[in-house]
Amino acid sequence: MQKNNKMKKISFSLLLFITTLFTEAKIQLPSFFCDHMVLQQQTDAAIWGKASPGATVKITTSWDHIHYSVKAGIDGNWKENVKTPVAGGPYQITLSDGNEIIKLGDILIGEVWLCSGQSNMQMPVRGGNNNPVIGSNRAIAMSANAAIRFFGVDIDKSLKLLDNVSGKWEECRPEQVANFSAVAYFFGQMLQDVLDVPVGLIRSSYGGSRIEPWMSAEGLKPYQWVNLPDKNDESAVSPLTSPTVLYNAMIHPLVGYTIKGTIWYQGESNVSEPDHYRELLPGLINDWRSAWGIGDFPFYCVQIAPFDYGNNSFNSAFLREAQLKAVNSVPNSGMACLIDAGEEKNIHPANKKIAGERLAYLALAKTYGKKGFEYCGPEFKTMTVKGNLVTLTFSHAENGLTTFGSELNHFKTAGKDKRFYPAHAIVTETGIDLFSFQVDQPVAVRYAFDDFVVGELYNTEGLPASSFRTDDWNK
Repeated sequence: MQKNNKMKKISFSLLLFITTLFTEAKIQLPSFFCDHMVLQQQTDAAIWGKASPGATVKITTSWDHIHYSVKAGIDGNWKENVKTPVAGGPYQITLSDGNEIIKLGDILIGEVWLCSGQSNMQMPVRGGNNNPVIGSNRAIAMSANAAIRFFGVDIDKSLKLLDNVSGKWEECRPEQVANFSAVAYFFGQMLQDVLDVPVGLIRSSYGGSRIEPWMSAEGLKPYQWVNLPDKNDESAVSPLTSPTVLYNAMIHPLVGYTIKGTIWYQGESNVSEPDHYRELLPGLINDWRSAWGIGDFPFYCVQIAPFDYGNNSFNSAFLREAQLKAVNSVPNSGMACLIDAGEEKNIHPANKKIAGERLAYLALAKTYGKKGFEYCGPEFKTMTVKGNLVTLTFSHAENGLTTFGSELNHFKTAGKDKRFYPAHAIVTETGIDLFSFQVDQPVAVRYAFDDFVVGELYNTEGLPASSFRTDDWNK
């Protein structure tokens, strides 16, 4: 008799649990599926969430009035792709499980970009204490634009893969712009101006972070020098240095949200390890592309700006070089150079607008096929030597080179003894001619290859040449 009563209690408890599960479970959506969101145009955009196990979730899109139906799995998870039209809006999406109806309104269809990195990507348009953004007040005052939307991912970290982030889509108004990433905003503003379509910007960044926390455990496997953290030891987690923890918390939940491409501004925290960064940056790009599974989407990077790191054991020009080589080794990528915008005593350059706009030049030309303008600064192509005279040629300089009236003070040349001396350099019709009275038989040239410099070499379109060298010496 006692056994029967016990079994009845267990059965009743189980029935109560199942009844509660089914009656309390409602449609749940990740935070980024909400009012004011932007979906990528002309794609099969994924929408997903949770519902009662086995429940049928019906989705209706107002732009074409198509009805979609998807059944939640035993774990309550469901996912469906909806076809998006050409850019436009606002539209509405309605979701129902038969008991509850959710309406998402003021949805735009346009171009969606993920914007990530460390503090120079995180830095808001308003700037910060003793960290101004040039022109911020005017930019904020004039920023109201119904066709631009922002999603800011709240900072977080995790040793395990998460399935949601904290944040919400916001309209482009001065009070929102003031607190959003300056680089991302100026990038998105220029895209919207030129393309005349809605633009959605998802900012996921963390100040001071190295690149390893932004990569997945799978993506880090090839790099034997990277030690993955113990997943059961939360006490040892640092969001700035622990591999995988920012990917797990701030990138993985976004995977699947259809994007057009990514802009990336990070590297200062890895500045002393250029050889490793040269391998890790392509690894991160391939890692994210693999996770999204939508092909080699555009990935545009900002080269770190010159800054006096005050450390005699390394030269940050090697990291700038590593970034350039890394980007040039990966298809459908590019780099915005800030060699002319660094500040000797401030690692956060105030001119964020040129960073955003130089990224936009890359996207407009390489992703959207716009023509008639240059998208890249001069890049070293060839070196020839006659006696002590060195001649350099460059790509992305079809209309010639210029210094805008400045002297070329940052070229150096060396002989076989590997000792570099300042060189006299001039702009010619075909490139640069240079020589040094102290080097009779030059074999190598370096340009702006120091911690802090202000570059003077541009193409006539006004985009600067990156620091570069023709040698492969260790120092």
